[in-house]
Amino acid sequence: MKESRVESVRNVAVVSNTGAGKTSLTEALLFVAGAIPTMGSVANGTTASDFEPEEIHRRISVSTSVLHFEWKDTTVNLLDTPGALSFLGETQTALRAVDGVVLVIGAATGVRTELRRLWQSVRELRLPCLLFVNELDKEGTSFHAIIEESERTLGLTALPITVPIGAGPGLEGVVDLLHGTAIRSRSDSPKVQTGSVPADLAGDVAEARKKLLEGVAEVDDRLLEKYLSEGDLDAGELLQGLRHGVLAGKFVPVLGGSAVRTVGVAPLLDALGFLLPSPIDSATVRPLEGTHPYTGEPVVRQPSPSDRFSAFVFKTLIDPFLGRMTYARILSGTLTADSGFFNATKKVKEKGGHLFTILGKKYIPVPSAVAGDIVAIGKLKDTQTGDTLCDEHDPILYPELQLARPVMSFAVEPKSKADVEKVSLGLHKLIEEDPTLEFTRNAETKEMVLSGMGQLHIDVTFEKLRRKYGVEVTIHTPKVPYRETIKTVAQAQGKYKKQTGGHGQYGDCWLQLTPLPRGKGFEFENKIVGGAIPRNFIPAVEKGVVEAMHEGVLAGFPVVDVRVTVYDGSYHVVDSSELAFKIAASMGFKKAMEAAHPVLLEPMMSVEVNAPEDYVGAVIGDLNSRRGRILNVTASGGMQSIKAVVPLAEMLKYDPALNSITAGRGTYTMEFLNYEEVPRELAARIIDEHKAMKHAVAQ
Repeated sequence: MKESRVESVRNVAVVSNTGAGKTSLTEALLFVAGAIPTMGSVANGTTASDFEPEEIHRRISVSTSVLHFEWKDTTVNLLDTPGALSFLGETQTALRAVDGVVLVIGAATGVRTELRRLWQSVRELRLPCLLFVNELDKEGTSFHAIIEESERTLGLTALPITVPIGAGPGLEGVVDLLHGTAIRSRSDSPKVQTGSVPADLAGDVAEARKKLLEGVAEVDDRLLEKYLSEGDLDAGELLQGLRHGVLAGKFVPVLGGSAVRTVGVAPLLDALGFLLPSPIDSATVRPLEGTHPYTGEPVVRQPSPSDRFSAFVFKTLIDPFLGRMTYARILSGTLTADSGFFNATKKVKEKGGHLFTILGKKYIPVPSAVAGDIVAIGKLKDTQTGDTLCDEHDPILYPELQLARPVMSFAVEPKSKADVEKVSLGLHKLIEEDPTLEFTRNAETKEMVLSGMGQLHIDVTFEKLRRKYGVEVTIHTPKVPYRETIKTVAQAQGKYKKQTGGHGQYGDCWLQLTPLPRGKGFEFENKIVGGAIPRNFIPAVEKGVVEAMHEGVLAGFPVVDVRVTVYDGSYHVVDSSELAFKIAASMGFKKAMEAAHPVLLEPMMSVEVNAPEDYVGAVIGDLNSRRGRILNVTASGGMQSIKAVVPLAEMLKYDPALNSITAGRGTYTMEFLNYEEVPRELAARIIDEHKAMKHAVAQ
């Protein structure tokens, strides 16, 4: 196990919005690198990465695929990630496992809403990036227009290192600005042809190379001095300066081409090895820092095979034939097959099974893995996505995943009553594969509720449930997670007194409720003086308040954004108990809330709709009818982008409505923004409906 092996590894995520050709690009990379004999296609469902039936049917990526291959002297682990924001959790976990990113923009579609959100995740993790402009073989596309749009909308500094030869259907190849050569390719062969730059492009290429030299020289004083004195840099210096700028996040090198015709793919493979960081390079920018799982003391690892073992789990797959497969990025040390280690997140020992490198759905057994490798580990019992694996005798716990919470919920009912447990078991297994799903049982309604990131996310989950576990379900309209809060300050006494022979029960407390700014949650203050309530009963008062907040006085929704202060009370030396004070606090909270002008809150969503210009008026009119507030309308890649704030209750069935309005050409993204007060007339109807429902359930 030599250090040079770690230096030669490149762990790279391919990121783009749906429809930009990301999966086609990964297929082309595999083909040109010789990892697959022929190129598959998304349309035919024959690509190495999108192999799940749900992906083949929908022609989109719904989960992260790992593609391990070699290119020249470089070992590449390519992660093909989903582009739809419904599966943002998959992409976010994948980004934690890589050292660099290839951002793909479709020249025909431009920078879409999803890409801006994905780019935000990339920047938060400070990941070095390459940009590949795909689909340059399509009519009316412009390499330079996409570069300008990416700089304007993503806020990056783009630096082209290839330029296209030809345009649209006439695309022939690309010019490599680093070496001044023309590179042509054919879609039926992985080989490329190199030659001289076409004479009619000489002027444009000279201008593009000048901009490249200037951009590189600006980030290195030594190179700047040479460039100013000699007017040029040799290929080695240019490459060194480029690499330095990429690792420092100063700029993003841009390449272009066509994935389905393999144009520009070979230069991109070279750039993966030359410009993106190895695990060793990455650790200089993002050190492998964690904490001791028991003491909380800082712990640091080195990306070396000789350091103590540690790994981060970024994906769990439950295969019907192979069983549970745990995808892990080895961050430090060495792991051998069938060896034991420690799960620092769960604080349990694990006995590992076989180790595999991964090429889509193919698993290739390997005897060991070292720092920098990405492998699948078989048969782990307790480990889940986001967990840290490490050496038991020198443990480390890496920061946990911060994933978005689900925004859409459905009540789930099996078509056969006998399948209730099968539904529960199947959904729990799917949640192990996808931590952005949530599954709960509503204690009041006895309903099983599945929550996800959007309609597409939920639909795909039910398809998997049917395929993997043979369960058919029916679903009901999503339940809106309303909340209750107060508008004014109020006080009330909660007094619980019960005598049943022998010791009785006595608890007495005075509470003040104060509204908090939206989103602040809950605060509890103890202002008891003089021992009116003994200190040991104060936690019981807080517990009683917290339990009472689970059901507000309006319609039984959770209460938020309230400060509760206990400021007076009394106790009995014999009869007072924690239970008595808990009950008294619950009574006092409900009385005070009734006097504090309680109101109903609803979740508001930040919505962005992309639609052709002809449909913008209809889209805006529909959003207004849904109580939406239009924020702005901007042009985005040949489409119009409408940003609005809309209540979740009005967006539950928006997907089919948007398809109808835009003839299937509109798309939208939706994220939770905040809670706002429900209009009075609407609130009264919602409260009456929920009271009636609770009454019916009670019957």
